[in-house]
Amino acid sequence: MANKQDGKQSDAQLDAVDRSILRELQTDGRVSNQDLAQRVHLSPSACLRRVKQLEDGGVIAGYVALINPRAVGQPGTSYTIVNLERLTTVAIEAFERAVLDVPSILDCFYVAGTNDYLIRFTYKDADDLERFHTQVLMRLPGVLRSNSMLVLRTVKKTTALQV
Repeated sequence: MANKQDGKQSDAQLDAVDRSILRELQTDGRVSNQDLAQRVHLSPSACLRRVKQLEDGGVIAGYVALINPRAVGQPGTSYTIVNLERLTTVAIEAFERAVLDVPSILDCFYVAGTNDYLIRFTYKDADDLERFHTQVLMRLPGVLRSNSMLVLRTVKKTTALQV
């Protein structure tokens, strides 16, 4: 299913059953419809219909497998603040287009305040971090400077939204 960023269904239209379905799917996206229906106290057909409505309404944006970065040789995580030379429409569009073409950038957020962007990426070691910084990050269009925060230990990480 395509990733939909803008849900068409408003929060007010979600009832208790929808919220229960969403909580269950956020915990286990591979749960069978039969088991999901049991957990939320619906018949399998009614449950399937509800899930389909949540998908079609854009509330469920997609399904993914969450990969352990350590297991694939990328134990380091960096959150990096990026500032552009100019914040013109042309400069912003050029930077954002370039970011979309860099698979190793996992997240990129245009932020308010004294900084322009916050990006997240993983890396395998110090050499890989340096390579990313010099050969990727600082070569993105319009980048003036960056400031990286390297994660020492993850205290909490979740993909589940409160519904």
